[in-house]
Amino acid sequence: QVRLVESGGDLVQAGGSLRLSCATSGNINGINSMGWYRQAPGKQRELVAVITSSGSTNYADSVKGRFTISRDNAKNTVYLQMYSLNSEDTAVYYCNVEARWPRRSLWGQGTQVTVSS
Repeated sequence: QVRLVESGGDLVQAGGSLRLSCATSGNINGINSMGWYRQAPGKQRELVAVITSSGSTNYADSVKGRFTISRDNAKNTVYLQMYSLNSEDTAVYYCNVEARWPRRSLWGQGTQVTVSS
C-alpha cells in the first residue's frame, strides 16, 4: 500500500505564509520527482513546483520568488513553503510523486489553502 498524506493547509490572510507537507509511506520503489499541484474552483489542475531526484527545481511563473519546494529524503517528505499569499493562491493543493518501478503517478487527497482579503 502506497500512501501520500498532505498537511498544512489553512485559512490565511493575504500577505501571510504557510508551509505544506507531504509524507509518503509504502513500497514506492524509487522516485523520479516529487511535486505540488493545485486546483482552484472552476479551473484545471496546474503544476506549482517540482523537485527531481537530482535536486533540480521548477516553478510556475505565478509563484516564482514566493514559493520554495524542498525535500527530506530520510523522512520521505516534500515541503512547499509559501510566502506573500494572495487570493489567486486559493486552491486545493495536491502532492504528487512520479515513481520509477513501475513508472506511475501517485497522488495525495489534497489540502485546502484559502487566502482571505
